[in-house]
Amino acid sequence: MSNEGLFGVHGAALTVRSQRMGMLASNIANASTPGYLAKDIDFRAALAGLEASGGASDQAIAQATLYRVPLQPSADGNTVELATEQTAFAENAVAYQTTLSFLNGRINTITRALRGE
Repeated sequence: MSNEGLFGVHGAALTVRSQRMGMLASNIANASTPGYLAKDIDFRAALAGLEASGGASDQAIAQATLYRVPLQPSADGNTVELATEQTAFAENAVAYQTTLSFLNGRINTITRALRGE
């Protein structure tokens, strides 16, 4: 069995969500850095890029990275809006945990099948 058959798209989704979590955390950490431009990853585009590139995550993530357009621009050029970033981080964390739970359940099912349970 191939890895794609066992876990489907969830392995790639975990990779994209992990990269996105790091990017959102960087945005939050730089909320008061003058001139910092907030970035985000278009999840669907990154996932499609991973499938098209055969798993080349760095290239797919780079192509799906977008600069966030602020609702209220800052005078110092910083485009981080803390509430927006915190919300996106929380939503991504829940989706990441959901993907991990699905994979854990799938692995447990496979393990039980291999044991003959």
